[in-house]
Amino acid sequence: MSRCIQLAKNGLGTTYPNPLVGSVIVHNDKIIGEGWHYKAGMPHAEVNAIKSVKNWELLKAATIYVSLEPCSHFGKTPPCADLIIESGIKKVVVGSLDPNPRVSGRGIEKLMEAGCEVIVGILESESDKLNKRFFTFHQKKRPYIFLKWAQTADGFIAPKAETRDGVKPVWITNEFSRQSVHKMRAEEQSILVGTNTVLHDNPSLTVRDWAGKNPLRIVIDRELKIPQDFSVFDDNSKTIVFNEKETKTSENLDFEMINFSEAIPQQICEVLFQRNIQSLIIEGGSKTLQTFIDANLWDEAFVFNGTTNFMEGVKGPNFKGVLISEEKIKKDRLRIFKNLKS
Repeated sequence: MSRCIQLAKNGLGTTYPNPLVGSVIVHNDKIIGEGWHYKAGMPHAEVNAIKSVKNWELLKAATIYVSLEPCSHFGKTPPCADLIIESGIKKVVVGSLDPNPRVSGRGIEKLMEAGCEVIVGILESESDKLNKRFFTFHQKKRPYIFLKWAQTADGFIAPKAETRDGVKPVWITNEFSRQSVHKMRAEEQSILVGTNTVLHDNPSLTVRDWAGKNPLRIVIDRELKIPQDFSVFDDNSKTIVFNEKETKTSENLDFEMINFSEAIPQQICEVLFQRNIQSLIIEGGSKTLQTFIDANLWDEAFVFNGTTNFMEGVKGPNFKGVLISEEKIKKDRLRIFKNLKS
């Protein structure tokens, strides 16, 4: 099952809206086939694993391991449970049950009705963690939310507005930390910033220092202050603008009207759920980050600490989380926190 999870991670950033899944086939304690789900619309992990087996006669005495319950319904591809049954495999070991109501428990039921021995819950917590985005989306009806910000050694995320030199970003961290951020963008479905961040930094919010697909860009711009020639409106990725003035849709730009006198994060999450968005990075600034923190709508916080000092400026947000990992990126430090109350 560990190998299944390892294989599944190869699909991070490319399988949305499908989950990450890996599969391994074992015969006489030897791996004879393995595979993972590459991309939505393409064959699932079990299909790729079965197709990789050179001698199909061995399948009748083999065990298939899969990190997530095999699907039982027709989508863009046929049900994996049916293929397992047709292949003659009689033993199936599953990491976690699929939370999707279209699947949950039905794949297991179909396999057992066909005479397969099914074992469920092997490395279950690790399998659940693998698909934290998928599970959160189906169970909580919202995206899995990452907070991300960089702060100076003295705790500031931006200098005072009057000290800034035009519309351009002020870098707090080194180029390797920034590359790590671009890798993160390539792995997640969407990224959100507030009006002030766009006006001060004119960010593109795209993947440039890493290979991968650009995330969906989301901007909170209540009064539509951002000029149309800013980078968030270019053709590199689609952008959604949450505002209080209009709702309209074009090929690359959507305006979504929400009520700014009510809970803003909840309204945004509802729209993203309807759009099938399973993961969201909140990149700030401080006010936007704090709004989601105060609403308890976040799951992990990625805090990059640089070595510079501003002495004054915009302080980082206040939050409570459990430190789950820490690493050095040259002289920078990345700390990742988990929200245990989300």
